[in-house]
Amino acid sequence: MFPDLIKIGDFTVHTYGVLVALGLIASYITAIYFAKRENLDTKKVENIIIFAVIGGLIGARIAYVIEHHDQMKSFLDYIAIWKGGIDWFGGFIGGIITALIFIKKYNIPIWKAGDIAGISIIIGHAFGRLGCTCAGCCYGKPVPDDSIFKDLAIKFPNHPDTVAPPGIALYPTQPAEAIGNFIIFGILFLFYRNKKFDGQIFALYLIFYGFERFLLEFWRGVTPPVPYINLTWNQIITLGMVLAGIIILIIRSKRQIETV
Repeated sequence: MFPDLIKIGDFTVHTYGVLVALGLIASYITAIYFAKRENLDTKKVENIIIFAVIGGLIGARIAYVIEHHDQMKSFLDYIAIWKGGIDWFGGFIGGIITALIFIKKYNIPIWKAGDIAGISIIIGHAFGRLGCTCAGCCYGKPVPDDSIFKDLAIKFPNHPDTVAPPGIALYPTQPAEAIGNFIIFGILFLFYRNKKFDGQIFALYLIFYGFERFLLEFWRGVTPPVPYINLTWNQIITLGMVLAGIIILIIRSKRQIETV
């Protein structure tokens, strides 16, 4: 929608990059706030965040390049994340693996760290999806003329840095997910104030976001469905997220009852 925030001659500040940066800042502030509530060493938490972000960005770009290798025309295209083009699930996996390594290194309680991660990731992700809206990545399928969602459709301009097909009415997958993520953040924030056990917030994050993303995948136009099952790989992963969240809730709540 607005791929260029500032353009002076050949110098361009891309809106996507600015919003991703804002998302990282929001995630950092949230993580430090809840680390203090959990009485954790904020210096160690800061280090975990830094390395998790690096691991997440690497994982996100690798996954995107694998999925969209046909878009890579030069070496610069492989690393040009400032133009958009990162895969969220790749970032999630890369960030989680990196964070786990340093959580173990610093001897941070894993479920407390998980709760902090869950609420921090979702707020950063919300800003990231606003960035996707501006860059045109993660775009939706074309909206049929007779669809009740016709009035909600968005059209992207014919711009060299916009990934979405220009001038076509598409499902508003990016802003819809951004709004959903902000709502999930608000819900998790309320739950965090009265959480019953460590791991509860992380489990709820997996359930809420997994359910949201599973539904939105039916609108998205960038990931083809897996043959024979008519679900995308992202939907399969999100079903796994929901299941994992439910299992964590059951196991952790049972242990909480046993220790009372």
